[in-house]
Amino acid sequence: MVLAYHSAVGVLSLFLLSVDTCAEGTVGPTGMRSSCLSALFIVAWSTLIKGLGASSSEVEQHLELGKKLLAAGQLADALSHYHAAVEGDPNNYMTYFRRATVYLALGKSKSALPDLDKVIELKPDFNSARLQRANVKLKQGQLDDAEEDYRAVLSREGANSEAHEKLNGLRPLREGIRNAQYQINRRDYQGAINTLGPIIEMCPWDPALRELRAECYEAQGDLFKAINDIRPTTKLRNDNTAAYFKISKMLYEMGDADESLTEIRECLKLDPDHKDCFSHYKKVKKLAKQISSVHELINEQKWDDCISKVDQMLKTEPELFAFVHKANSHKCHCYAKNQKASEAFAACNRVLDVDSENVEAMCDRAEAYLTNEQYDEAIQDYKSALDIDNNYRRAKDGLQRAEKLLKQSKKRDYYKILGVKRNARKKDIIKAYRKMAAQWHPDRYKGDEKAMAEKKFIDIAAAKEVLTDPEKREKFDNGEDPLDPEDQSGGGGPFWHQGFNPFGQGGFQFKFHFN
Repeated sequence: MVLAYHSAVGVLSLFLLSVDTCAEGTVGPTGMRSSCLSALFIVAWSTLIKGLGASSSEVEQHLELGKKLLAAGQLADALSHYHAAVEGDPNNYMTYFRRATVYLALGKSKSALPDLDKVIELKPDFNSARLQRANVKLKQGQLDDAEEDYRAVLSREGANSEAHEKLNGLRPLREGIRNAQYQINRRDYQGAINTLGPIIEMCPWDPALRELRAECYEAQGDLFKAINDIRPTTKLRNDNTAAYFKISKMLYEMGDADESLTEIRECLKLDPDHKDCFSHYKKVKKLAKQISSVHELINEQKWDDCISKVDQMLKTEPELFAFVHKANSHKCHCYAKNQKASEAFAACNRVLDVDSENVEAMCDRAEAYLTNEQYDEAIQDYKSALDIDNNYRRAKDGLQRAEKLLKQSKKRDYYKILGVKRNARKKDIIKAYRKMAAQWHPDRYKGDEKAMAEKKFIDIAAAKEVLTDPEKREKFDNGEDPLDPEDQSGGGGPFWHQGFNPFGQGGFQFKFHFN
């Protein structure tokens, strides 16, 4: 007794030292310090009563405080007082019953069951505890155990309406489960899903029923609903690595590499040596990193690197539709932006063949048509995208640009004048200009040919003026001719009246000498 007394004094001394820590604010704001003090007191008090024992009045005080806190919805604090009450009087059935009530309120049925078992062991005729246990067993799908408890309640309290109702409901539940299994064997998956729905509502903590319905959803190809049924089983079964592995595989099949990676990590937390989980983890981690890199390269507009990284994606996962489709979508976009029309057509068509309403792929293909100067086809793709989503900004802007380019194509096309592609670099444009200017310089011609050469030379010089000026070239690429007064808001005369003269110092910088 003396030893216990000194131990208790030591515990209380430690509590007083801890009070200083809480008071100094090292654990957070005032409210958190209050919770800190409360928790420390309960721990110290529990340790003290272990050493000295607790009087019945002290246990009753804990029960009363727990009851008030439970009524106020402060479940964690109530649970702490019930812990202290159980430790103070381990033979008091009411302390276990109250604690079980809090566990159930917290949704911790597994923790509640041992307390209810203890209550019934200490007081077999306590019907309230037996009825609570029967209800827990029912929710867990343990129908035989639930039936035994309901019958025990009715043997002492024959008029108990709840026990009567629940007992009468067990037979239809058993029949429903057998019927669902029969429907699954006949591959009537929707029938089984309909049958299992109300059963799972009655037995929400039975992992086997959820797994059964998940199999039906999976057989129907509805992986999202299958995952929703499997996910709760990670809590209903201890160390349920199989559930985490299955969820991760389904998410992977759906094309969600990031979420798949999250779930497979949960499996490895439970079992770092899990062979299947580790093998899948390595693959999905690699693929998720590659997909993230593709998105970064798209944001940085590094189109060649984007295509290269997509090829790596396909090497990692060459078969699964969701990721192959995603890879084709990225290729469609990156090739279109890189103005590689033929490659873009191939990739975009693969996307649209399986997803005919993919507005992103439609707009990417439309851009490839613009690169290829197929303006009518581009306009059609943009219009198709707007038929699906009439508020899609990219399609609206693209359609406006395509219509301008179509109109422009019926006038002068500076790229065609110099014989260069629309994605030609500046040095290639200058090289083509020099060659064409030398060929069509008016000094080389006489008579009627000279007038024709002058007109040709003006067009060549105008093309060079527009295509070597980044601002003017951007305007032209967007369907506006910067040298055409009809396209300029300010109006004006012919383009050489706007400060451009291919025969003056401002426009023609090359000298050609002919014999």
